Amino acid sequence: MSITAEQRKEAVGTYRVHAKDSGSPDVQIALLTTRINELTGHLQTHKKDNASRRGLVLMVSKRNRLLKYLARTEPERYTSLIGRLGLRK
Repeated sequence: MSITAEQRKEAVGTYRVHAKDSGSPDVQIALLTTRINELTGHLQTHKKDNASRRGLVLMVSKRNRLLKYLARTEPERYTSLIGRLGLRK
């Protein structure tokens, strides 16, 4: 249910802002999005897994808070990021 080290490295490499970036909002949102997509697939087959469903809701709300922060501070980065990730907003 968690993402592999290879998936994490790929997401960090794709969405980082500078060479040593691993914690910017862009990277955090990308990592959360990959985890959310993995967990969504799990929950489609295991419909009664309410503990994982709660974790999914927490991850979605954290991603939403990070997106709001990014939209408030740097709107152009926000619009490019949701376009690259394929999110609706």
